Amino acid sequence: MRITEVETLKLRYVMDVPMADAVHYMPERNLLLVQVHTDEGHVGLGECAAYGGTLDSMEAVVLGDLRPTLLGEDPFTVERLWSKMAWRSHQRGHRGMLPMAISGVDIALWDIIGQATKTPLYRLLGAYRDTLDAYASAGFYAGNKGVAEVAEEFAGYAARGFRFGKMKVGRNPDVMTNPLHDMWASDYALCSLDEDVERVKAVRRAVGPGFKLAIDVNNAWTPAVTLRFMRQVDDQDIFWLEEPVPTDDVAGSAEIAHVLDVPVAGYESETGLGGFRDLIERKAVDIVQPDVIWTGGITECKKVAALAHAHRLPVIPHVFSSAVAAIANMHFIASIPNGGLLEFDQNPNPLRSELFEEPIEVGSDGRVPLPERPGLGVMLNQATVDRYRVETDPTPV
Repeated sequence: MRITEVETLKLRYVMDVPMADAVHYMPERNLLLVQVHTDEGHVGLGECAAYGGTLDSMEAVVLGDLRPTLLGEDPFTVERLWSKMAWRSHQRGHRGMLPMAISGVDIALWDIIGQATKTPLYRLLGAYRDTLDAYASAGFYAGNKGVAEVAEEFAGYAARGFRFGKMKVGRNPDVMTNPLHDMWASDYALCSLDEDVERVKAVRRAVGPGFKLAIDVNNAWTPAVTLRFMRQVDDQDIFWLEEPVPTDDVAGSAEIAHVLDVPVAGYESETGLGGFRDLIERKAVDIVQPDVIWTGGITECKKVAALAHAHRLPVIPHVFSSAVAAIANMHFIASIPNGGLLEFDQNPNPLRSELFEEPIEVGSDGRVPLPERPGLGVMLNQATVDRYRVETDPTPV
């Protein structure tokens, strides 16, 4: 079997009401899909994380830098192809856009292998489990969402059967070093640090004591601000604290992890195996959070998970994009012994909820089964692709 072509699809959904986390303004959801074709008729599907810039720039890396390496190659040699893609373009950096681009190709190659062997991908990778617990990833900032609204939002998740959830904190202009000041729409849906404390307490009241509630800072704080905030929510039984400081502040994250009883989770924005090695070895994280569309695909994430397992750390991947990101991470999570919890975005997004012929759905018990069809086990809904497909990607505003 040989690879005959590599193609991309660019999709965009414009939200009715923009949302935001601590530093990022999100008026739309963007998606870059990769399709790898073979001479035996198999078409593998993957996704590249396209955060932080245009879809066109990420597409250029896939088609301009990676595609020539792949044509004519055997898709089963996925480890060798990963190394070739990484090293032939290594001067572009071992982190950032290159592993994000490799991720989409790598997922597609594994999809092909599963299809060709008639095996669901999670079983091909090891099949530690066949069902995952899902957590509601939500509680974003919006212009029309105050304390009461975010509490009501989470009460709804608990009523639907979710036993785990995560909310955003950190969109605080009163924190002087917050990178929010340099971001798009830095005046949108702002919140003081004290107001964030009230948001957390209101959500805890809404979901009750049995609900596992995590909070996500998206790199917005310093260690001092983090510790001050956590003292004020010390009685709220926080399940984990995610990305409290910038990703490269490994020492700061380690300081927080050493002081707090609450586990520190991160860092989704770390995109290299070496970076995760440093986070783990320096005890800067208690929960490890790679993402198969961001960290270098399934191939690299399996290595991160093994490293975490050697240090007796759980892996709870970042999952926040389309249905392809969700299904690819699901197969990865199901294959490792130190996984089991799936981030499930609750914001409106047809690129997640309508992209497949059979949507991924959370049961009334808060759990999600793995598909038993070969490879990723999914088919794109062509009507959804046609509706949201774009040819060119304008500069962000």
